[in-house]
Amino acid sequence: MGKALFHKLKESLLSVLPVAAIVLIISFTPLVDLSVKETVSFAVCAVLLIIGIGLFNLGADLAMTPMGGHVGSGLTKSKKVKILVAICFVMGLLITVAEPDLSVLASQVKDIMPFGGDAGKWLLIITVGIGVGVFLVLAVLKIVFRKDLSTLIMFFYMMLFAVCAVLIDNGKSGLLPLSFDSGGVTTGPITVPFIMALGVGIALTIGGRKSNENSFGLIALCSVGPIIAVMALSLTTNGNLDVYDTSIYDIDNFLGVHLGMLVLERIKDVGIALGLIVVFFLILQFTVLKLPKQKLIQIAIGIVYTFVGLVIFLVAVEVGFMPVGFKIGSQLAEYNQTVLVVFGFILGLVVVLAEPAVHVLNKQVEEITGGGVKKIEMLIALSAAVGISICLSLVRMIFKFSLLYYLIPGYLISLGLSFFVPKIYTAIAFDSGGVASGPLTSSFILPLVIGACGSALGNDSIYDFAFGVVAMVAMTPLITIQALGFKAVMSSKVRQRIIMRRILSADDEQIINFK
Repeated sequence: MGKALFHKLKESLLSVLPVAAIVLIISFTPLVDLSVKETVSFAVCAVLLIIGIGLFNLGADLAMTPMGGHVGSGLTKSKKVKILVAICFVMGLLITVAEPDLSVLASQVKDIMPFGGDAGKWLLIITVGIGVGVFLVLAVLKIVFRKDLSTLIMFFYMMLFAVCAVLIDNGKSGLLPLSFDSGGVTTGPITVPFIMALGVGIALTIGGRKSNENSFGLIALCSVGPIIAVMALSLTTNGNLDVYDTSIYDIDNFLGVHLGMLVLERIKDVGIALGLIVVFFLILQFTVLKLPKQKLIQIAIGIVYTFVGLVIFLVAVEVGFMPVGFKIGSQLAEYNQTVLVVFGFILGLVVVLAEPAVHVLNKQVEEITGGGVKKIEMLIALSAAVGISICLSLVRMIFKFSLLYYLIPGYLISLGLSFFVPKIYTAIAFDSGGVASGPLTSSFILPLVIGACGSALGNDSIYDFAFGVVAMVAMTPLITIQALGFKAVMSSKVRQRIIMRRILSADDEQIINFK
């Protein structure tokens, strides 16, 4: 166990170090003026982030992934589709309601929701949870009945943009970026390992020659549901989009007495999240699974690692990364907007490395494809995608145009590519989109863009032009991962042509005839 933990801490060090180095280097330049308190807090939190990611990744290997796999295979073996559907809906709803990423986003926009305050916050969370539950059911039925993911994705995105048109027609276009961001934050560090393993367990139990391909796609479909659900909810809200409280990014809100309160709050959030999953798993254990004691002990140890790692991770991100990200964005926008865009691109190249769920996805992809898709290839493609998405988001903020100018062509390209690449690349790509937009994106990149938008355009433009960056981070991997698949297909065809050309141009005299 100690050796495995050391290996995970080493991996997380290599993941966080580039982000921390970039931020600390820029803090010593004239571009950004961070206080001693902010710099020290960021440095300490970077160390805590390394520990948190290491513990979480080990916990995911020991508990979350096996739990999802056992639940998926156990329910499928029972051959009771109605029970499978009902449990998947409840599971999707409860896990999403407890997802810390969603809670952070909802607390920032609760005042524009119907009823406002905590009631508005919980209304948004439950709405998103229902969206995930419904689409998790659809994703599971896709695997059970062996339906094509590309066809389903195309149908539901057409439905999504139809609802989008209704939103615009009713004068609610200012809430479109928030709606798309809601789809990104649902696929957080708790839901991704569990849902992905659930898909793998169901697909491998059902079997078939396309079981590997069918095991992906759950994250992709679960990201669509919240967008449609929040768009429908947006039709009922009349909140003031011209007001956004940026005081939540003041570092003094997280230090001193506030730090203890934040730690307790995060312990509660993560405890609820894992508690719901554990209770659900225990019910299934006594009714369907009946796993041996040794497996349960391993899962219990993994849950402890996951709990501690997630609490450390979330506290470190909120205390050290959110305020610093907001201030860097604000000051770079005042200094030079070109520098801001370049910095956003560079930061995007490395920030995805610190997302815990990315490493879970990359490991599962390499295992499922038998090494056909390497972890390093996935990381490069995801890094390029996130860098481009942040760069484009900042350009959109500067020139003040609609998020749809990116999303409509982007999804058309990604859906078009799905006809020319192996289906497994399409499934992996759409899953990667949801995974890339994890806790660090919503807690560091989003505050950076909000700070830049508030400084450049004023707080009354934040809902229109700052929100949407999470949606962009979720979209661009769809193109880059499928481009990776397209390159693999073309390379294979070129090699085959070269081989055939050599065979056809071979000298007949070299052919030996046996008589």
